[in-house]
Parts: sequence; structure tokens; C-alpha cells
Amino acid sequence: MKLLVVIVSYRVTDLTIDCLRSLAEEIGRVPGARVAVCENGTGGDAEERIRRAIDENGWNEWAELRSIHPNRGFTGGNNAVIRPALESADPPEYVHLLNADTIVLPGALEALVTFLDAHPRAGIAGSRLEGPDGTVESTPFRFPGIVSELNGGLRIGVVERLLAPWGMRLPKPGGAFRGDWVSGASLIVRREVLEQVGLLDEGLYTYFDDPDLCLRAARAGWETWYVPESRIIHLGGASTGVTGSRPPKRRPAYWHQARRRYFLKHHGPWYTAAADAAFLLGFASYRLRRRLQRKPDTDPPHLLADSFRHSVYCAGFRVPVVENPALREQRETATR
Repeated sequence: MKLLVVIVSYRVTDLTIDCLRSLAEEIGRVPGARVAVCENGTGGDAEERIRRAIDENGWNEWAELRSIHPNRGFTGGNNAVIRPALESADPPEYVHLLNADTIVLPGALEALVTFLDAHPRAGIAGSRLEGPDGTVESTPFRFPGIVSELNGGLRIGVVERLLAPWGMRLPKPGGAFRGDWVSGASLIVRREVLEQVGLLDEGLYTYFDDPDLCLRAARAGWETWYVPESRIIHLGGASTGVTGSRPPKRRPAYWHQARRRYFLKHHGPWYTAAADAAFLLGFASYRLRRRLQRKPDTDPPHLLADSFRHSVYCAGFRVPVVENPALREQRETATR
């Protein structure tokens, strides 16, 4: 198999079907490509509706459906498809992680595959993500660090410009560009990378899995690239509602736990403590400045308190395994 496109669907059944519809015109551009959908514990008639759409539209030739329960998050849902694919008699040369809340534009898959074919040291590549209005949403990023945490909390224009060379967001390039990491909403990875560094870290559950995978790949000698010729419309945050919602929703505990796991796992306790302090001090300063200037509050509710509660100063220095809310709910239901 040349390419396996993996779509994890959770509470976005209609969007998943729309995503498959956009792939119908594109899958033939890459010979040996297939699509696997993981219905990730939505329940109700979600599995039946996706299966019916595949059957009625004649997508069976290139699409298949797998259903798991309960929800295993983005990492577990993807791994439920990737693991058996890699162990099969015809493992994919490339695996493409594609969010369910996306629309694949013409040539997007072909551009990623063509790029990796031509660049043997590129282990991972990401698409240009656009909003429905065409606004560029995602660029290549630098790995999160102390400076980016300070910058993200402080939000002072002149400081942001001074710290730009060390900030997380890179300038928007016009062509292919090497970065530290790219968004997992549309990310292609070589089979050799997954065999060498492992699958997605299920201890992260849903967030920080993309910089985690790219960092593990980088430490193993692989490059990560941004390929803007691959264009994907991304609706953003449709499954969790954490991003893209107006007004912003409170960030769940598993987001903060994943952040702490990422930093402790890759940088150790002292670096994580410094990163936590940088964000907390910067963000506390911004919150005070915002009130004095009477600017509107556009941040998720309780973000400062939640960030402190989930920092290493309160939660400790042990590398956490992010708690799966669906498994917790299942346990609580079983004990009633």
C-alpha cells in the first residue's frame, strides 16, 4: 500500500462524511491509496450512518470503517487503525493523519506524497490549513519552550517582536519550508518513522501529540516539512470544542495534563518548572494589564487558575498519563 489516510471521527459524523466526499475525487490521484475511518465511540447511529454513506456512494473500493468503544482520544483512535495496518501483509509506505473536520482540496494528498518521495530525509510533512474563508490558519512551528510560553502569556507587541526568533510560530512561507513540527490536522508520516520512534503517544490522549511525534522523529534524525501546495480546509475544534468556539470554552483538564506530560517527558522537571513559571507570570501580567485597559476578555474561562492548578508546582513532577474522560465515566457508571 502506498498511502493510508486515517480519519478519527468523534461526534462529527456529518463532517466525517463530508471529508470522505472530498476525498472521493482525490484518492485516485495516488495509486495504492486507501482511507480508514475510526468511529471513536460516538455511540448512537454514528457508525451506521458512516457505513451507509460508504456503501451508498460506492466508496467501498477505497474506504473502510472500524468502530471502537469507548472513545480513546485522538491518539488511541489513530493507533487503533495504524497498528494493525503496520502489522498487515501490505503495510502502508506513508500514513496520513487527517482530521474529520477537514475538506481536502484538489491535489492535497498528491502534493504530500510527491514531496516525501522526492525528499528521503523528510519523515513528516504537513499541509497548509485554511479556514473556510481561505485565511491561512496553520504554519510550521518551533517546538514549545520557555520563551514561547512567556510570549504566549505576556502578549506585548514589542516583546513579541523581540522574541520572534525564538517564538513558536514561524513566518508564513510561500513554498516548502522545514520546521520543528506541523499540525496533526493533516500530517503525513513515513512508515519507517513510526517503526523507529513508535506510534502516537496514547498517554497524551488528544493534545500535544503532533509536536511530540515530530520531536521524537527529529531526535531520531528525521526532518519535518511544511508543504503549502497541499491545501486543506480546517473547521477547527469540532470534536472537542476547545478551539475555534466563540465564546471560548474552558480548557479541559486533559489539555493541561497533556501539556505537562509533553514538557516533563521531553525536557525534565526543571525546564518544565521554568516553562510553567514563564507562562504563569506572563499571563498574570497580561490579565492585570487587560483589566486596567478595560479590554474585552477573549481567553478561556479560569485559564490562569487552571494553568496554576495543573502546573508542576501543584500537580508535581511525575510524568502524567492523561486521564481518558470516557474511561473514567465508564468506571463511574459501572460502580453505581
